[in-house]
Amino acid sequence: MIDPVIAFVGLGANLGDSPATVREAMRALDVLPQTRLLRASRLYRSRAWGVETQPDFINAVAMLESRLPARTLLDELLAIERAHGRERTAEVRWGPRTLDLDLLLHGDSIIDEPGLRVPHPHLHERAFALLPLVEVAPDAVIPGRGLARDIAAVMAGEGIQALG
Repeated sequence: MIDPVIAFVGLGANLGDSPATVREAMRALDVLPQTRLLRASRLYRSRAWGVETQPDFINAVAMLESRLPARTLLDELLAIERAHGRERTAEVRWGPRTLDLDLLLHGDSIIDEPGLRVPHPHLHERAFALLPLVEVAPDAVIPGRGLARDIAAVMAGEGIQALG
């Protein structure tokens, strides 16, 4: 068994009742084996990224304490996506989705394997992930990049609105 690490998961959805789906996914994260939800950000509404002709996304970040290795945690995230109707093989890259769960950070690990890259390779470019990350962990460090709050501070957050 590995020592517990702090991991961050980005959540997003833009099909169906996205706020409800993201909240359900948060609850699912909290019952993963050897894992507990420490904090969850507010929900954020953001314009679509990549393919822009689709509904706005609802995004959030969850802070977890987990004893699961990164690959196992990712497998659990993908299972939660499937339980919410996501079929990755049938979708357009950066297109609409019922649920998207991204492993953003896993402790201070830097991992580059087929199907698993930590930190998430686009985390430092995406305000819709950085703003909720900084909300739950103001001192979060993105390995190889620096403090998440410093990166977020110089990033335009246009089109991102905190809900509730």
